[in-house]
Amino acid sequence: MILSGPEILSEVRAGRIHIDDFDPERIEPNSYGFRLAEDILWYEQDIIDCFEPPKAHQVTMGSDGMVLEPDRLYLGGTMEAMGSPHYAAELYACLSTSAMGIWIQYSAPLGHSGAVFPWTLEIKVAHPVRVYPGMMIGKLAFWAMQGTAVDYNGKYTGSTSAVASRLSLDAHVPG
Repeated sequence: MILSGPEILSEVRAGRIHIDDFDPERIEPNSYGFRLAEDILWYEQDIIDCFEPPKAHQVTMGSDGMVLEPDRLYLGGTMEAMGSPHYAAELYACLSTSAMGIWIQYSAPLGHSGAVFPWTLEIKVAHPVRVYPGMMIGKLAFWAMQGTAVDYNGKYTGSTSAVASRLSLDAHVPG
């Protein structure tokens, strides 16, 4: 069952949902609107080896923003640290963002219970587009869980901004 906007507000006030830099004006009918953080990163290699940590280039956007180009995966972050030990969360783009040809999440929209940190966004664009730190870019919905909640304790625990892939921590050489 998805939480309504008023229920999200109630759960934030009760301390059961954490949203750092919470603004009640960003409550939506079934979600909470979040903003793009100032740091953007992308991979430097032409070929990325899943058994090795990728080399990422990081840029801190200024107030003039940054033009994102097609055919490149960018990793951005949310300005807000968000999550809950009581609910699972799911990240979505705003329609306005998607209608500009900006996709912010391809494969990892689920936030496990107990994961409370800035989310890493998987950003691709259809054509060159300028983005700005602090712009509204997506929304987070919260879902009630059935059964006993188990807190997330994975390799991204403690993240404070956009994070490059840590797949190499799981990779094993075949053989």
